[in-house]
Amino acid sequence: QVQLVESGGGLVQAGGSLRLSCAASGRTVSTYGLGWFRQAPGKEREFVAAMSWSGGNTYYADSVKGRFTISRDNAKNTVYLQMNSLKPEDTAVYYCAADRDGGASMKAENYEYWGQGTKVTVSS
Repeated sequence: QVQLVESGGGLVQAGGSLRLSCAASGRTVSTYGLGWFRQAPGKEREFVAAMSWSGGNTYYADSVKGRFTISRDNAKNTVYLQMNSLKPEDTAVYYCAADRDGGASMKAENYEYWGQGTKVTVSS
């Protein structure tokens, strides 16, 4: 069983930066695919970024390309989401997820483990 805990959310101004962290416990996730999703009020959960277990494959939603970067530190059993040039439309609850199959997937249904979410609010 894997537990995921996000941190780093908060209130930032448009144009600012924020780094989200997701610490895994219970088992190593070095062989898991890891992803980030977000959900804004009144909207469906949407894919943000994902990285395969090896780090060799990544995928980003078009809306965040060039602004967000996913990374992982297997020694710390942690995945990060660096968010730059934040926009008000980035406001959402952000969730990290782990896929034991190891791939970088943009589909939420491929992930078995989810964090509780961390709220990001970007003011204009």
